[in-house]
Amino acid sequence: MATTKPKTVFSDEKNPRGIPKAPFIADVDEYIGNPDAGVESTLKSFQDALAKYRYMDSSLTQRRASLEEKIPDIRKTLDMVEYLQERREGKSKAQDNEDDLEEDLEEEGDGPAKPLTTTFELNDTLYAEAELEDTDTVYLWLGANVMLSYKLPAAIALLKAKLDTAQTSLNNTIEDLEFLREQLTIMEVNTARVYNWDVKRRREKREKEQKGATTAVAK
Repeated sequence: MATTKPKTVFSDEKNPRGIPKAPFIADVDEYIGNPDAGVESTLKSFQDALAKYRYMDSSLTQRRASLEEKIPDIRKTLDMVEYLQERREGKSKAQDNEDDLEEDLEEEGDGPAKPLTTTFELNDTLYAEAELEDTDTVYLWLGANVMLSYKLPAAIALLKAKLDTAQTSLNNTIEDLEFLREQLTIMEVNTARVYNWDVKRRREKREKEQKGATTAVAK
């Protein structure tokens, strides 16, 4: 059986983040090109493409989980910094169920702000109580070993930018995952179509050879 060089699996069309689109093979005969050609190289190229798609899917799934864990932390930090800023400005950002914060704000009046009593997490199940003096500066972790001080307005601007970036990245990641899973399905269907085409072709060839042998014997 003749062998042919497999065609490029990925098409030139890509999604906005550069993930190539998998073409659907509607006509296997046309795609293989030669009715006597072997399909081993084609099937191998399909399996390689599937492996690449699955690797990207795994990487993006991990990225999505990381972002979904990161975004709530950024949002909570932003809420706290905004509260500190509004507390300095004498505005109340407490909700109806935050009676302790509302009472604290009401007692401030025009005099010096009282320390804010709060709790902060030391570990998953360990919290400590602390008093926060009125301040216009906060310290933000920017990485595993990097902490910088920011004035409250600058900290709010930075956190809002980080939140917008993270949310956009999450939306893009979800979109890429949906696109990838569609390409995985297409490649799995392509693989099945080529395999079934080859099985059918072999069966027809075998039946033809058997029929020819039977005719020769009869003569």
